[in-house]
Formats: sequence, C-alpha cells, structure tokens
Amino acid sequence: LRTALSTDVHGCVCTTVHSRAQMFAQLCTTVNSCLQIGAQMCTSVHRYAQMCTYVCMTVHNCAGLCAQVEEALGPIEILVNNAGMVQTGRDEPSAPLHEVTDEKWRYSIDMSLTSAFMMTRAVLPSMMTREYGRIVHISSVTGTLVGISGSTVYGTAKAGMLGMARSLAIETGSKSITVNCVGPGWIHTGSSGEGEVTAGKFTPVGRPGTPEEVGHVVVFLASEEASYVTGQMIVVDGGNTIQEYKVALP
Repeated sequence: LRTALSTDVHGCVCTTVHSRAQMFAQLCTTVNSCLQIGAQMCTSVHRYAQMCTYVCMTVHNCAGLCAQVEEALGPIEILVNNAGMVQTGRDEPSAPLHEVTDEKWRYSIDMSLTSAFMMTRAVLPSMMTREYGRIVHISSVTGTLVGISGSTVYGTAKAGMLGMARSLAIETGSKSITVNCVGPGWIHTGSSGEGEVTAGKFTPVGRPGTPEEVGHVVVFLASEEASYVTGQMIVVDGGNTIQEYKVALP
C-alpha cells in the first residue's frame, strides 16, 4: 500500500494507487494545499477511500503540509499536482494579456505552477532517499499543444508544468522516480461552462470527457507498472487536438 497525496481546489481528480486495478482504493490523502477551500469534497472522496485526511493549507506552507501527512500516514510516494484553474468562491474571468494585472498573473501562476513546484520540491528529498516516487502533474492541452484567447496566463502555467516534468524526469530517473503530465481537454466538471460542454461535443468522440477518464490515466502513471514512462504528457481529449476541422462542415 502506498501513500498518495493529491492537491485539489475543485474536486476534479482525487487518486490513490494500490495497484492499477484498484482506483481510489484503500488510502486517499487529499490535500487542499494551495488555496484555502475547506473540505466540501469529503462526501465524494469517501466513496473511494476508507481513510481520508484533509489538510487545508496555503501555497506557502507546502513543506509543513508534507511533514504533517508523513507523520500521520508515512512517506509520500505518490504526488498528484491537481490544483489549478479555478477556486471556489473566486471569479477570475479571462482577459487578454495586456489587461492582466500583476496580481492576476501571480494568482494564476501560483495556483497551477508555483503550487506544483513547491509540492514537488517538498516531497522529493524523501522520494530520493527511498529511491521510489511517482509525480503526476495535471497539465492541460492548453498551453502545451493549443491556445485559447484570454487564457495566456493559464496556458503559460500549464506549459510550465510540462517543462518542469521533463527536466525533473532527467534529474530523478536514476532514483526510480518518474515525473509525468496528464493533458486533459474538454472535461465536464463542476466548473465547466456551457461553452466548454458544447466544445466537447465537437471532439471526434462527440462528447466532453469525465473526471474518471482522466483519473484512470493518473492511476496508471502513479502505478509501479509505469516505471519506464517518464518525462511524458498523456493527452486525454477525445482526439480533439488531432483534428483540423472542429466543427461540422456543410
């Protein structure tokens, strides 16, 4: 049984790995680490976990958070950096880059990229000492493969996660620590707008994806069986980024 820590701000993916066949199994440590959200996700998480520990922290105290988790549950061997995009109770409308304030830039970068950096830095010493670890960043197709007008900051953060994963994979490969990204496309979550759901219908699959479909990819990358996969991004977008025409032609 391995201890997994997943950051989350909106309940999109919470993943614990015992084996590839046991998604959301015996132990789930979900940490609202980077933004103070509270524990409204508990009811959904308890469907999957016999034991669930919540710690509400800020982005500036990731080391203390990891120490708390390790004291309670043992060494963190799997980290899923899932925090990002939205925060409950805070509206962050899209804006062109020339209208982005310093505060908005820092907030959006901190939510996705800085949080992933700080959490990863905090767990690495223990993983390197034990010579085992799985780190999974929830990136996006936005920034890494495609762009969206008004989402420059978000795209920058998500592209940064992929760059971090690739470089870190080289640094930690000899220690049996893998570092990968998952790149979701149009996934229907509680934060999805009507336009996003509609866009999902124009994928080759013909619908938006589900959080569970992203979660199963995370489970594989976090498993022992994924030991020879590192520095990669697996895209989960229903084939959307491979098609040139994304609307029905007359």
